[in-house]
Amino acid sequence: MGTRLKIAVPTDYVLTRDGCSYGYFLLAPNLWEPRTRTFTRVLDLAGGAATVRIVQDGDAKARRGAPLTAVADRALARPERTEAKRQIARMLSLDEDAATIAAFHRADPRFRRSGRGRVMRSPTLFEDVIKTVTSCNVTWPSTVNMNRRLCEVAGRASASGLHAFPSARRLARMRPAALRARCSVGYRDQRIVDLARLFVSGEVDPAWLEDPATPDDAVHDAMLELPGIGPYAAANIMQLLGRYSRLPLDTESLRHARTLLGYAGPDRAVMKKLHAHYEPFGAHKFRSYWFELWAFYEGKRGPAWTWERETMAKTFTASQF
Repeated sequence: MGTRLKIAVPTDYVLTRDGCSYGYFLLAPNLWEPRTRTFTRVLDLAGGAATVRIVQDGDAKARRGAPLTAVADRALARPERTEAKRQIARMLSLDEDAATIAAFHRADPRFRRSGRGRVMRSPTLFEDVIKTVTSCNVTWPSTVNMNRRLCEVAGRASASGLHAFPSARRLARMRPAALRARCSVGYRDQRIVDLARLFVSGEVDPAWLEDPATPDDAVHDAMLELPGIGPYAAANIMQLLGRYSRLPLDTESLRHARTLLGYAGPDRAVMKKLHAHYEPFGAHKFRSYWFELWAFYEGKRGPAWTWERETMAKTFTASQF
């Protein structure tokens, strides 16, 4: 018999909005089920992998701030329950309380009515780093495939037969050539193994990087020292750490600037205009950028909570927008 967990959330929390707020919610081992509004996720815990199905209590009109219920596919020991709650809280940004989101809405009132503010991420920093590496210089369908294969090939299986995202220890033991051949990661093979080994050895310290007392500049510098992490990836990992003062701008940002904001000129000039556009939002500038972009996607494809992983894996491409 599985374990049932009750998880408190901030008073303004809505799972359909705040859980489906970033593209990683569509990447394995995450599975959002629109019909039942259920977030299914395989967690890698001390006693093995466990599939948890997460729903928000209450009916559709009364879910704001209602607790989450997470049901595991096996019995969890007491320490595993604590760890499962911690991982779920990080993934769903439950550490950002209503006051934090209200501060963002004061900086950018455009999102006050929708309540947007939290950005979904992974249960661990290591997974966020690898997901960022697999999303650079590649199409979205390829990113989806890489993450699916990483889970199937290197992740531990749960009682339900689903696979967790591989731990740093498991990826550190893989040969780069095998990773490339079996997971379609291409030139990222050695980088992924090297990053995993840095996490295993302790040279990358998640606690220090996630500590609010660590300055943003120090975190950014540390990111740039990692193999395969350039300016875009470093800024993206920072926002996944809850540090929103830098912008991970890429070709999609240029498209957004030209089609939605009406900017013209060469790429460098447009990038400069983008930075100036979001500068007034200060510490919240990534939130303003991201939810502006996310609103565009939802305008094209409907609310994110209605998106199905397999459909979006094939159609969420630049040509569709």
